[in-house]
This record gives sequence, structure tokens and C-alpha cells, in this order.
Amino acid sequence: MKRLSSAKKGTPYCYILQCADGSFYTGWTNDLTRRYRQHRSGNGGRYTRTHMPLMLVYFEPQADASAARKREAAIKKLPRAKKAELAAGTKKKKSSLRKSASRRSAAAAARNPPVPRVEENDT
Repeated sequence: MKRLSSAKKGTPYCYILQCADGSFYTGWTNDLTRRYRQHRSGNGGRYTRTHMPLMLVYFEPQADASAARKREAAIKKLPRAKKAELAAGTKKKKSSLRKSASRRSAAAAARNPPVPRVEENDT
């Protein structure tokens, strides 16, 4: 994982903190170093005031603030196990995180076989 000192001020970042109780907090900021210090001092988000963060476990730069907010929302929707993978640096490719469309289609076809078409003849 990148070091916090590599974060550039003014660049939007999405980040994950691991709190002392093991829970994860996800946020975004334009100044990662300042925001991390705010969380550590108790002046960050409401959640982190009561679950004091233990460490910054993941961060990624974003193209702009809008992209950072969208990425934050996407990470918040992930199950805990996927957030832990990000934090551990074992992020898998999207294709391995989800079934491929063809595998889903094959599985659906197996559960719901197609109904044979019957054509009527005028004889």
C-alpha cells in the first residue's frame, strides 16, 4: 500500500479507516493528511469520534470530487469481506469478484430451461 506521505494535497481521495473495534469507516477528501489527523484527534466524522480510528488502511486517488464521492458510495455498499480485501491489498479483479455474465446466463438457463416452440401447421 502507498504511504500517507505520498498523498498530494488538493487531489481527491477515497479512503478507508479501520477503527479500534475492527469496523471500517469510508470517506473522501481533498487533503488526505489533514483529514486523517482530524479523525485521529476526534474532530473527524461523527462515527469516528465514537469508534476512534486505529489506522488508515486504504486510499486511492480519484479524478475529481464527484468521482471520489461515487467511489465512496460504491465502497460503502461492499460487504465487509470485500472492504477487508481492499484494506489488505488483495483486491481482486472485478471479473473474479462477480460471476461473469455468461456464467450467470448459463446458470439461469439451467434453472429455467427454454420452453420449446411449437409451430402450428395448417394441414
